[in-house]
Parts: sequence; C-alpha cells; structure tokens
Amino acid sequence: MNKWIRKSFVVLVSVLTFGLITPTQLINNANAEKPTERDTIEAALLRGYAQENSFFETEEVVDKEKFLEDLIKQAELQSYQKFGTRIKPVIENEFREIIMPNIEKALQETAAQFPTEDLVNLAITETPGKGQSEKIFNIKNSETNMDVLRFHVRRDNPPQAGYWFNFHYHTYHDGFQSHHELGSIYWDKNTPPKWMS
Repeated sequence: MNKWIRKSFVVLVSVLTFGLITPTQLINNANAEKPTERDTIEAALLRGYAQENSFFETEEVVDKEKFLEDLIKQAELQSYQKFGTRIKPVIENEFREIIMPNIEKALQETAAQFPTEDLVNLAITETPGKGQSEKIFNIKNSETNMDVLRFHVRRDNPPQAGYWFNFHYHTYHDGFQSHHELGSIYWDKNTPPKWMS
C-alpha cells in the first residue's frame, strides 16, 4: 500500500507541474543547505509557473512567447542547480551575460521548428548530472520521449591556462554528434569542485 501512495504522489506532482518539478527535486531541495535569498525567489518563480500552467488549463491556446519565456526560466534555474552552492556564486554573472543569451537563441531556434500546438510536448528533463557529468539539462519531446537538444558543460584544462567551463549543446539532427558552442567561462588555476556540490 505504501508503494502505491508513493507512486501516486510522484504522478500527481509530475502532472500538476508538467514534469518541471519532480519529487526528486523536492527531496534534493529539502536536503540542500540553507537557501539564499536568490534561491527563495527562484523557488517562488517555479511555484508560480506550476500554478499558472496546471493541467486544468489545457483548453487554453499555447502562447509561443510565454512558453519560450517559461522554458528559458527553467533552463536558467536548472543551470544554477547544476552549478551548486560552490560554483554558482563565482560564475553566475558571467553565465547570465555570456551563456544565457546563447541558450535563449538555441531554444528560440528549436521552438521555431515546431508548430505552436506541438510546443506543449517540449519539456526540460528533471535533474542535471552530478559530479563530473557534463549534462545540464535536455529538452525532450514528451510525446515521443526522445531528446531534441542536450545542453552540456565540459571542464577544459588547456596547458598552463587554468580551468574553463565550456558550454555547448547537441541536437537530434545529427544524432547529437556536433558541438554547438555557447561560450566558455574561466574558473581558476585550481581544480573546480564537483557539480552540485
């Protein structure tokens, strides 16, 4: 019986938030360090998004600009979650100025490839990769459960140049083979901490 209740809760949270918030994220957030003011604001934005887009409003016609705006907010929040509390304060400003505009452009170009009514099928995956993983988030078609875009960040350490975070994405058009550059941010000569630490 307990397993059934847990599964029902997972389904309920996923349905109410279109899969943008999962019970795993709720548990991770509960175990996180004391939230900062910015984290509190981001959580409020996320709750507002979930309330505005509940499944009871499915008859509403999809507004492409609003959908893109919400997708971009989710991409930014997912990126900050990936950075964790040790990396985020150091690179947040550069990320917002250099990388986010390029992520926005990639999302806009992708959205332009889909008819407006099919945009509701595009969703951001649940959690970024931890540790050494490159995954920030994926955009998938929830109807086919296939990835459309994969956004990654790689740690580069060119000889005598310190550590850099190289942001890029891959598309389904070429089987996720080519790197589409979003930009790079310098970290330091010292090894950066693991993601989400």
